Amino acid sequence: MPHLIMEYSNSVDERVNTQRLLEDLHHAAIQSGLFDAPSLKSRSLRYHDWLVGEEADSVDFIHVTFELLDGRSAEQKRELSRQLMSVLQQQANHVRSLTINIRDMDRECCQKVVN
Repeated sequence: MPHLIMEYSNSVDERVNTQRLLEDLHHAAIQSGLFDAPSLKSRSLRYHDWLVGEEADSVDFIHVTFELLDGRSAEQKRELSRQLMSVLQQQANHVRSLTINIRDMDRECCQKVVN
């Protein structure tokens, strides 16, 4: 039930192939071996309005949130973060702000229905 969400400023579209980046992040996450590949859902959100500090919208960004069910060690999550950041840096090193956040989902509170 992991979710990879790539958020980015619309200025990134001019210099990065965002579809390819999303696909490469998706594959890097699968290669981590932390979950079953068919359960991973990846998507991107492009923002037209954003502010960063006092520089407002002159700072472009890519932020990846990765949510997965709890139970992985801190080292496993750090390694996943490193692998994802490696992909980001390879394809978007000219983007001013690259960030990743790995979040645990509480197994007892998550629900899933597959039809």
